[in-house]
Amino acid sequence: MGKGSILYKPGRHPSESYEDILDSDMVSSPDFYREGDNPSAALESYDTSRYYDKSFFQKEVDYVWPRIWQWAAREEEIPLIGDHVVFDVAGYSFLIVRSSASEIKAFYNSCLHRGRQLVECDGSEAKTFRCPFHGMAWNVDGSLKINPFAWDAPQWEDSDNSLPEVRVSTWGGFIFINMDHDAPSLEEVLGPIPEHFARYGLEDRYKAVHVSKKIRANWKATTEAFMETHHVVGTHPQGLPMTADSNTQYDHPSEYVGRQICAHGVQSPHIEKRLSPQEVFDAFFGAGQHDVNDDSRLLVPDGMSARAYAAQIMREQLSASTGADYSDAGDAEFTDSLMYNVAPSMSFWGGFYQNTIYRFRPNGLDPETSIMDIVILRPVPKEGPRPKPVAIMHLDFDEPVTLAGEAMGEGLAMVFEQDAINLPWVQKGLRASGSKKVDFTLYQEMRLRLHHRLIDRLIEEGEATIEGDS
Repeated sequence: MGKGSILYKPGRHPSESYEDILDSDMVSSPDFYREGDNPSAALESYDTSRYYDKSFFQKEVDYVWPRIWQWAAREEEIPLIGDHVVFDVAGYSFLIVRSSASEIKAFYNSCLHRGRQLVECDGSEAKTFRCPFHGMAWNVDGSLKINPFAWDAPQWEDSDNSLPEVRVSTWGGFIFINMDHDAPSLEEVLGPIPEHFARYGLEDRYKAVHVSKKIRANWKATTEAFMETHHVVGTHPQGLPMTADSNTQYDHPSEYVGRQICAHGVQSPHIEKRLSPQEVFDAFFGAGQHDVNDDSRLLVPDGMSARAYAAQIMREQLSASTGADYSDAGDAEFTDSLMYNVAPSMSFWGGFYQNTIYRFRPNGLDPETSIMDIVILRPVPKEGPRPKPVAIMHLDFDEPVTLAGEAMGEGLAMVFEQDAINLPWVQKGLRASGSKKVDFTLYQEMRLRLHHRLIDRLIEEGEATIEGDS
């Protein structure tokens, strides 16, 4: 924040607030859905070069990515000893392995001899990790097992030749890694999320969808497209009849965590005509409501809101699937987008019906392309064995997200595709800018400013450490 910056207290859209919507629900939701803290904000601008400049990108590679927590895998993906996953980010590569029944480890995915990437892809029940170059091999706990030329490497005698490790922590069934052994703990970074998500039991859900999509835009531009809701009016207009986009509530529990809660089953204030509850309900359920005959079509009961009826239907559907009782679950916990952004590269959705998880990262060492991972977790059905985690669907730059429509639902896949289509033009516009500045709004885009502040802090601290060591 610049010297002498004016601080503003964020305001709200003049229509009803999210808390007004909560007050009208038939079944109330937990208190944590109510608005939390928002710091006073300065309206600083940011250079567009942050989204394409190679020197700035290199600072992120050196000082940001090595110091943050990132989810690298799900525990359900490596259930057996020797099961392993390869995770790449910003030129770094890691090997995440179940080293024993009770322990998960993560190693730098690089041979200690000549640096060849040790493991190329995910695998199951490995006994050793053998370098394909010269044949050195390590046990799954990282200890050296085989050195075919130990007689010719006296520098390795009487030294620890185990694979170097990075920090590992878990929450909600996710495996997180951090290269910085002095960084704040995962618990500190997640803040209120574990407490707020305790009701939803992400660790007991299974990975039903995983799409990994390459996008022609800087990783920050891609991340920021999913850190606010008011782009619905421009990017997803089909959602306006059932999305209270400008009514979205934003708050910021910590430097790392920002939150947005958007009500569904409520029409946008951008629609001037007052829609009937049936029209809002039909928009909420989309094609599944329109493509049925009159006998099968769900009709909103008299005196009931579209939102309350949608929540009731979803409770009944989920209860039939899982056998659990959701009678005390709030309307908002079924209908709304409860999203927690964990700076700078992850997002977690709460709620009972299903949980969407995002991960954003650079595409290798290219400052102008990125990878977005979309994961959907679903409750385990009451009948039959636990579903196995789905394999990742990798989509290249020109492959549409709608290819995943069967798995995630055609309507949701189209929403993601609209975002994906938008982002390369965002990147081109950032380069073409005449002002060379990006200006974020006061309330709805506060999280985006805090996102950049954290990046700047990590870079400044990293540079200061280097200077101090020189």
